[in-house]
Amino acid sequence: MTPAEMEKRIVRYGDLMPCKTAFIDAHTPGSDQKENFTIIGGGVSESPDQHVHIGIPHGFNIGAAGQPPKCRNSLHSHRTAEVFFVLKGRWRFFWGRWGDAGEVILEEGDIINIPTGIFRGFENIGTDYGMIMAILGGDDAGGGVLWAPQVIEDAKDHGLILGQNGKLYDSKKGATLPEGVQPMPVLSDAELQNYPELSPMDVVGFGVRRYNDMVAMAQKTPCCVIGETGIIQDKPGFEVGFLTRASSSKEMHQHDRPSVLMPMKGHWKLIWEGGQATLNPGDTASVPAGLMHTAVPSMTGEASLFHILATDDPAGPTWSGT
Repeated sequence: MTPAEMEKRIVRYGDLMPCKTAFIDAHTPGSDQKENFTIIGGGVSESPDQHVHIGIPHGFNIGAAGQPPKCRNSLHSHRTAEVFFVLKGRWRFFWGRWGDAGEVILEEGDIINIPTGIFRGFENIGTDYGMIMAILGGDDAGGGVLWAPQVIEDAKDHGLILGQNGKLYDSKKGATLPEGVQPMPVLSDAELQNYPELSPMDVVGFGVRRYNDMVAMAQKTPCCVIGETGIIQDKPGFEVGFLTRASSSKEMHQHDRPSVLMPMKGHWKLIWEGGQATLNPGDTASVPAGLMHTAVPSMTGEASLFHILATDDPAGPTWSGT
C-alpha cells in the first residue's frame, strides 16, 4: 500500500467535518451547540447533512462528539455497545429515565463502556471546547438511537420532528413529514419498564477505567481494556486495546480484519509494508486487513494509543445490569 493510499484511510483531527443537526435535540436549548462526527461507518445520525469520512465496514463504528462548556447530549439509548474515551476536556456522564439514576466524571484518557439498554447522556463540564471519541457496536450501530420520551416532546417545541423512517424534519425550514411517514412514536410506559435504573456501582464498576490505571497496566505489554479477557470483561463485538511507549513494539504484525489506531497522547509513527505516516492525538487510522504494520512513538514524552478490532461476537446487548 502506497503512502497516498494509506492517507485516504487516515482521518486527521483537524480535518474532521462536523454536523450540527445530527440529532433530534439539535435545536433544544442546552444541546443546540453540539457537533457530531462520523469517522468510520454509517454512524447513527438522523440528518442527511452528516459527513462520513470512511465508509468501509469494520464491524463497528467510530464517531466523536464535540461540545462547548455546559452543552449536553440528551438522554438516549442504543441496542449495541457504546464506548467513549475522553480526548479533550472534562465530561459528566449520567443515566436513567430522567438522567438522575447516577453519574460519573471522566477526565482526559478515561474510558467508559456504557451498558446497553439504559438511557444515557453526557455533558461538557470543562472550561473549554471538549471532544469525546465514540465506538459503537455493529456496522449499522444497532439501527439508530432510541430517545427518552421527553427528548422527542421537547424537540417538537423547537421545530424538529423525527419521522418513523429515522429521518429529521425541520419545520423552521418549512419541512414536513412526507406522505405516509408517521412521527416516531415515543416509548410507552410498558416499554419504559425494560430500561433499568442502574446504580452508580453498576455502571462505574462495570464500565469505567481511568487513564492512569491503564497506563500502569500497559507498562510491559499492551493492555486489553474491553474484551472477553479485558479489564472490562465484555463481548460487544469488538475489542479495545491500549498501549504506551513502554509496551509498543517495532515488530510488524497483521490482522485478519481492518483495525483502527487512535492516539491519545503523543505522536505515533504508523509503519507498514510500503510506507509510514505520523499520527497525532485525535487522528484515526484504519489499517487494512492482512497488511503488515506496527506503531511506535515518534517523539519523546508521554505516548498512548487505543487500538480497536472487531471480534466474531454479535454486536448486541451484552450486559443487562443483573
